[in-house]
Amino acid sequence: MTTELLPITRVPRTGLPSHAVVVGDPARAAEVAGLLDDAKEVSHHREYRTFTGTWKGTPLVVSSHGVGGPGAILLFQELADAGVRTILRLGTAGAIRTGILDGDLVIADAAVRDDGVTQQLLPPEYPAFCAPEAVLALRRAAVEAGAPYHRGVVWTRAAFQPGFVTLPAAAYTRAGIAAIEMELSALLVLASTRGLVAGGVLVIDGANADELVDEEATGGYNPHREVVADGVALGSRVALDAVHLLANESTESPETIK
Repeated sequence: MTTELLPITRVPRTGLPSHAVVVGDPARAAEVAGLLDDAKEVSHHREYRTFTGTWKGTPLVVSSHGVGGPGAILLFQELADAGVRTILRLGTAGAIRTGILDGDLVIADAAVRDDGVTQQLLPPEYPAFCAPEAVLALRRAAVEAGAPYHRGVVWTRAAFQPGFVTLPAAAYTRAGIAAIEMELSALLVLASTRGLVAGGVLVIDGANADELVDEEATGGYNPHREVVADGVALGSRVALDAVHLLANESTESPETIK
C-alpha cells in the first residue's frame, strides 16, 4: 500500500516519530541526521528535507524548513499533521544583548512576533512562548555539554536585509532582547495553538547586532566561520540531548529536568 504524503513537504502522513529537531538549511539537516543511529532520508521536496533516526535510543525526526516564517510554518503544520508532538528549533541568530559572543547558544524563553505570517493567523497580542519543559531540557543539555549559553526573549523578524523602515532595534536593546532570528515565533505560535511542545536553541553567528539590523550596515556579516561551525556542532548535540530528555521525562522525577 502506498504511504500518503503531505502536500507541501512530502513527508509521510503516518509513521514518523513524535519528536523532532528542525533547522533552516537542508544541508544542516543532513549534518544533524549524520549524528543519529539508523538515519534514513524520508523526503526531500523544495527546502524541506526530512530524516528519521535515533539518538541515545530515542526515535526522532530531523527536518529543514528553509528561510523565513511563512515557509517554515508549513513544515511545522505538516509535522503536526503527521503526528509530531515535540519540535525544537536549532538555528542561528545575531546577538543583541551585550556579552553574548559568536558561537554562544541562546535558549529562547519567548519570541517577538515580527515573523510576517502569524499576524495573519492571530491577533498581535497573542504571545509566542516556549514550553517551559523545552526551555529546561535545553538548559540542562547545555549545562551537561559545557556549552556557553544565555536565556532570554528573541526577536523573530521576517526581513533579513535592512530596508527603508526604521526598526525598533534601540528599544529592543534596552528591553534586553537576547538575539534576532527569522522563524522561531512562527513555530511557537503554531505549537501553542496545536498543543505541541516547542522551544528553540540558537547559535550566534554575528555578535554585533547593530550591523545586523542597522539600515546602512550589512556588509560585515559572515556566518561561515569556524567559531560558528563549532557552535552549530555543539548546539546540534544540545538540541538532540534535549529531545531525548523530553521524550523520557515521563520516566524521570520532576527534579531531573531543571
